[in-house]
Amino acid sequence: MTFARYSLIAAAILTLGACGKQEAPKEVASQAAAETVKPTTSSDDVVKIAHSAPLTGNNAHFGKDNENGTRMAIDEINAEGGADIGGKKVKFELVSEDDQADPKTATTVAQRFVDMKVAGIIGHMNSGTTIPASKIYADAGIPQISPSATAVAYTAQGFKSAFRVMSNDAQQGKVLGDFAVKKLAAKKVAIIDDRTAYGQGLADEFEKAAKAAGAEVVKREFTTNQETDFNAILTSIKGAKPDLVFYGGMDAQAAPLKKQAKKLGISAKIMGGDGTQTPEFIKLAGADSEGMVSSSPGQSKESMPGGAEFLAKFKAKFGVEVNLYAPYNYDATKVMIEAMKKAGSTEPAKYLPELQKIEYKGVTGVISFDEKGDIKNGPITVYQVKGGKWEVIEVVAGEAK
Repeated sequence: MTFARYSLIAAAILTLGACGKQEAPKEVASQAAAETVKPTTSSDDVVKIAHSAPLTGNNAHFGKDNENGTRMAIDEINAEGGADIGGKKVKFELVSEDDQADPKTATTVAQRFVDMKVAGIIGHMNSGTTIPASKIYADAGIPQISPSATAVAYTAQGFKSAFRVMSNDAQQGKVLGDFAVKKLAAKKVAIIDDRTAYGQGLADEFEKAAKAAGAEVVKREFTTNQETDFNAILTSIKGAKPDLVFYGGMDAQAAPLKKQAKKLGISAKIMGGDGTQTPEFIKLAGADSEGMVSSSPGQSKESMPGGAEFLAKFKAKFGVEVNLYAPYNYDATKVMIEAMKKAGSTEPAKYLPELQKIEYKGVTGVISFDEKGDIKNGPITVYQVKGGKWEVIEVVAGEAK
């Protein structure tokens, strides 16, 4: 599916790194802001809000879903005549760019957003792009709300400009590890991750929780987020006879892994995180998706406070179902604009304090942030594929991490 994007820069210039390589570099380009960054406005008081996610490559279905969630929020506000900020109506322009799920490309995109003097950033999607980009936004003093980056390291950096509206990997990994041992009776587990900031980080947290619950880790393997042939890894794992195999990564790899595990006669249950809990996983894995267990931060889309209405509006507007993160993008955008309204200003330095103390009732639930910028009390939902559909097994209340 292809959607027109509101972008001022042609996507062809984003050529700095291979798509999907998500390990954050040790050093990232940044530009310190000597003065408060002020958003660019026109005579009609149009303020730019930036968004970045992978819009090409094997994560594009996630990125386009994210982009459309942000676009829907902005379009709704503009259709109402704009937001009342400081006594005047302000409209918003979405500036969206493809970061290719690549850290180097993400930092280039981030610097362009800073140079454009955008008022705020919704993104990035992947942890491996969100983390290096956050340094650039922090140096410039521009608020950033990620709808989907779950790596603990993102908010652990201490940047006052960094927020997220989704529970982190420490929370999710603990739920998954506990569930594997206590509910699925797994005594021996094998773990595979894709070596990205997200995949490896979630796998690490799962391993800690599974061990703490009493499981033995019999194999720990890794692959890449571009690989589709897992036969060698799975053959090695089969010999260890695990009760459960955990995969830290996204659906584009989880689907062939699940299919190949069944073909090799591996009877162990297969489990993943939010990157695998998607309609795309079921589409790619087909009948072999049956029995897959995955978690996702937040409530199921249908049980979110504003879920039913949001899903219907999204389908009517874009002609497709929500994939995964669109409601979080929508809420992140609305939260940012609400902070501007409370501050009476779109200037980052003026509305940032309001963002830090906000409490907002969104589609996904009540959004407020702790001192690190993490969402407070975010729930985790565990799902299983039954009859070709994701069904909720359990909802676990979030714990602060």
